[in-house]
Amino acid sequence: MSAPDESATIDAFLDALWLEQGVSEHTLAAYRRDLAAWAARLAEGGETLVTPAPASLPTWLDERREAGYRLRSNARLLSSLRRFYRWALETGRIERDPLAEVRLQRVRPSLPETLEEAEVERLIAAPDITTDLGLRDRTMLEVLYGAGLRVSELVGLTTDAVNLRQGVVRVRGKGDKDRLVPLGEEAVDWVSRYLRTARGALMRDATRPALFPGRDDQPLTRQAFWYRIKHHARIAGIERSLSPHTLRHAFATHLLNHGANLRVVQMLLGHSDLSTTQIYTHVAQARLERLHADHHPRG
Repeated sequence: MSAPDESATIDAFLDALWLEQGVSEHTLAAYRRDLAAWAARLAEGGETLVTPAPASLPTWLDERREAGYRLRSNARLLSSLRRFYRWALETGRIERDPLAEVRLQRVRPSLPETLEEAEVERLIAAPDITTDLGLRDRTMLEVLYGAGLRVSELVGLTTDAVNLRQGVVRVRGKGDKDRLVPLGEEAVDWVSRYLRTARGALMRDATRPALFPGRDDQPLTRQAFWYRIKHHARIAGIERSLSPHTLRHAFATHLLNHGANLRVVQMLLGHSDLSTTQIYTHVAQARLERLHADHHPRG
């Protein structure tokens, strides 16, 4: 099969994927890269995507590992190829799946970077609350950690999403699903203080809905808030790497450390699948093992 024919096969697969499952452009581009790389590797031996030798892939994966590709990268590649060959089998392009017997070493889930409780306290206390911007940032950090929100959920909050009397916030999460999340007393106090003072001072039109405004009374952007987090982390003397989800990870980990039920944490985080939440049990366990090693006389 010539290179143009290979491209046509890949295009047909991606079209089917898009039509049947509405896969994003980003994901489609990743599939295209994986399949093009595999097609190029097969062409070296005079083969095509629909006539691969079963032994070719394990050899190629070994070569990729030796070249420095991570196990996770190979696992993602294999997942792409499995999906392609399932489609090729269903559409009659091949008579058997050449990857049916191919196995990779299991990839352990990567543990999200988190913060110790004392580090969280330092980070939250870093903003200068004598200024309107500092009070806004302090309140955002309190809500982010107190409710375990995603940054996108936090900056998207509107004033009518917060019920201070009941101490909850209505969050619009992934898939446009709403959930009610407790704020906790600290966050409620800071939101109340912020609404009484700083928010009005930061807005030209206080009737606009954004709870945490940036420029032109519009919601603060994720990028702008992430810059603010890094700024406050430097003030707090936190040198470890942070991510926009660091406080969300800390929220979940600290809840589990203090005895929270995994199902409850799942609901608070807005995870549709418990397996997504289970990563935090690994984080909590790793922390407990460190504490044991550091403080137990026989650790």
